[in-house]
Amino acid sequence: MTGNEISNSSRLVDRFIRVQKAFGQLGGEVHGTGAIARAAGLDDSTVSRILQSGVYGGFFERIGHGKYRLGVGAVHLGMHALAHAPAKDDTTHAILEELREATNGGLVFQYMMAPFGGAQRQCIDMAVGDSDLVELGMTALDILSITRSLRTGASGRTILAYLPATLQEIVLEDPIPAEAGPGVYRDDKELLASLEVVRDRGYALGYEECMPLWNSCAAPIVWGEAIMGAVLLLKPATIMPEAPESVIEATTAAASQLSAKLSHLSEPMALMLGS
Repeated sequence: MTGNEISNSSRLVDRFIRVQKAFGQLGGEVHGTGAIARAAGLDDSTVSRILQSGVYGGFFERIGHGKYRLGVGAVHLGMHALAHAPAKDDTTHAILEELREATNGGLVFQYMMAPFGGAQRQCIDMAVGDSDLVELGMTALDILSITRSLRTGASGRTILAYLPATLQEIVLEDPIPAEAGPGVYRDDKELLASLEVVRDRGYALGYEECMPLWNSCAAPIVWGEAIMGAVLLLKPATIMPEAPESVIEATTAAASQLSAKLSHLSEPMALMLGS
C-alpha cells in the first residue's frame, strides 16, 4: 500500500471507531444519524455511509428510517474480549484468601460486571473459610438478588462510580431492592455524591448497605480504563463499626493485584486481534 492509501485507511478506521463510541456517549439504544454525527464530530453524510457499511458487517442495525443501534457484531467483539479476561482460578482465588487472612477472617467476595441483563454485578468467587453463610444470616436471595444491584453496597457503588454517566443513569432508574440494609443511599443526589468520594479515594466504605449489621470495604478491579468489577471485604458491624486503615489497604492491594492480572493480558490480546 502507498502512503496515501495507508493514511486513508487509518482515517476510515478512526471514523468507524468514533461512530461506535458515539452510541456509548449517547446512551439509550436507538439513535438517528444526526445525533450520532454530532456525538462523533463528523458530518451527516460521512456517518450515514459508515452506518450503512456497518450494517452489512453486523456492527450496526437499521431500525426504521434513519435510525440505528449497535448490532450483534459489536456484541461478539465484546464477548470475545471478556472471554480472555482472567476467570476464577487458583491464582485469583489465592488473592482473595490472602485478603481474608490479612483482615483476620473477613468474608471476601469478588464481583464482576454481568455481561447481560443491564448494568449489574455478579459474584464469581469468594473466600469465606468454614463460614456457613446461612448461619451468618445470608441467604441465596442476598447473594443473587440484593448484591446484584449496583445501587447497594460498597462493591456496587465502587463499580457504579467508574461507569460512564450514560450507564449510571440506567442504574439510577432501577428500584432499590426491598431487602437492602438501612444504610443504602435512597436519595439519588446523595448516591451520586458518594460516587465522587469513591473515585477520589479509590475505594468505598459501606455501612449496612446491603444487609443489616454488616459493614464493608470495596475497591475496583479495572482493565485499562474500563471497570470490570470489585473486591469486597465484609465484616459484622459489631466487629468492624468502622473500617480501619489496615482493612482499606489490604482491600485496595487485593484489587490492584487482580487488576494487574487483567493488564498482563492486554498485549497478547492486542496481538491476537491483529491490532
